[in-house]
Amino acid sequence: MDRIDKILSHEGFGSRKDVRKLLHRSEVTVNGRRIFDPSFQIDTSTAQIVIDGAALNLHDEFYIMMNKIMHTVCSTKEGSHQTVFDLLDDSYRTPYLKSRLHMIGRLDMDTEGLLLFTTDGALTHRIISPKNCVDKTYFCVLEHDEGAEHRKEIERLFADGIAVAADDNDPAFVCESAAIRWPDEAEISRYTENSSFGSECADFPASQGNTAILTIHEGKYHQVKRMFAAVGNRIVFLKRVSIGGLNLDLSLRPGEYRHLLPDEISALQQCLKTTTF
Repeated sequence: MDRIDKILSHEGFGSRKDVRKLLHRSEVTVNGRRIFDPSFQIDTSTAQIVIDGAALNLHDEFYIMMNKIMHTVCSTKEGSHQTVFDLLDDSYRTPYLKSRLHMIGRLDMDTEGLLLFTTDGALTHRIISPKNCVDKTYFCVLEHDEGAEHRKEIERLFADGIAVAADDNDPAFVCESAAIRWPDEAEISRYTENSSFGSECADFPASQGNTAILTIHEGKYHQVKRMFAAVGNRIVFLKRVSIGGLNLDLSLRPGEYRHLLPDEISALQQCLKTTTF
């Protein structure tokens, strides 16, 4: 139960003082009853609030999928670079959402792909907690082709847990087991067509020789880039394509977003404590 002035303030109707004025100058009803008292208590799970004939859609939790665009930073702070929060519509900047809406994990500035926003802190903890081993899968374009023999060696090294070098202030470490596979032309096309790849990586055409699909369940600093550096190659394009049971909607252009569908939310909530490899 919450006061109606608090709820409407969180939903973007101004301060509580503004809401008190709203209750007197507009017709605000709760389950058909006109409300004037700003302290009126509401059960947000069942209440139907109508303001001047327009129903108010109260969201208990928000779940948003974004196809992050390159050259944006995963931060709420304004700086020299555009942030992923800058891409969200003004309707997501209410006091309520501003204090609760957050990202599930992060992506580097030069990485695009699946980025999740939510107000569900319990789900966030479940996904990012190392003990839950939630898979994250990336489409990778490499600087140079990998031959058949070296591919087998990479598969073995990644499966066994490869040691990676220190990067900036992050120390060297041994990765947990990871799975790599090599996509066919159709899959390469799906991941590059509606993306920043063409404009950002013209010097590195994607082919079956220089692309990979990597699944990890950690989230260490620059981990995917460091893993390929450890086997003598370099990432030139990186796109996260899934988290747990949720796949990126490939119809979303870089920078676009949408709310998750109910079955997509369920897929995330059912993330298991086991890996797929």
